Amino acid sequence: MLYEGAIRFLERALTGFDMDDPAEANTAINNNILRTQDILGELNASLNLQAGGELAQHLRQVYLYLDWRLTESNVRKEAGGVREAINKLTVLRDAWASMLAGATSPAAEPPREPADMAVA
Repeated sequence: MLYEGAIRFLERALTGFDMDDPAEANTAINNNILRTQDILGELNASLNLQAGGELAQHLRQVYLYLDWRLTESNVRKEAGGVREAINKLTVLRDAWASMLAGATSPAAEPPREPADMAVA
């Protein structure tokens, strides 16, 4: 799943903020943020704004916002935007996983009337 990859790259970027060697730190931060931004670009490009309606519009805004925050974090070498992106992408990942799990589980079926309450 793309969300998993984006979160994994951002976690790697966070490790760069703790590195002692500035060149190594900048490389870790920059490369992993750029990989995440590539994923955000793919997620954004895959949205069908006509069929997806309001949800697609909101997701586009989220992806563009996260891209902006990551650019800001990369330029300033500040971890705040990376942490924020991890939090928001985790919420999105979990929401999609929950929705997909619910779509295939028996709990997704409409409730049935108990036999003793059925109207004859």
